[in-house]
Amino acid sequence: MQLHNIKRNKPNKKPSRVARGGKRGKTSGRGHKGQMARAGRKVRPEMRDIIKKLPKLRGRGKNSNKGYKPAFIPLNLSTLDKVLSDGFVATPKSLVEAKIVSMKKGKLPLVKILGTGEITKKITIEGIATSETAKSKIEKAGGKVTA
Repeated sequence: MQLHNIKRNKPNKKPSRVARGGKRGKTSGRGHKGQMARAGRKVRPEMRDIIKKLPKLRGRGKNSNKGYKPAFIPLNLSTLDKVLSDGFVATPKSLVEAKIVSMKKGKLPLVKILGTGEITKKITIEGIATSETAKSKIEKAGGKVTA
């Protein structure tokens, strides 16, 4: 046997022709018209339509209307005047011990003293936020406010 006499066992397979001139006639197995009959037919996946109908979850979540900063607990001068004694030093810790305010998740609360009502006792405020009117009323009564 010589090199020029060698034949392959299986001959090359010719590509099947589609459309007119091939083994399938006229519409060549694509039916009539429409998206599926065209060249480069691209069908939108069903799953994409399902995904598009799902609502999007945006923003900060279900409690999005809550602020980031911890809120101050408001305390009026009238309540301080009723509960505290003369010469009391008011700090967040002493207010918790006096059971005027309670702890927030095991931490000392942020308290702000507001100017509603009158105060007659001399008290000292340390490390508590106060409004301008509350500060002036405490100082007028003979107390002190230090930030």
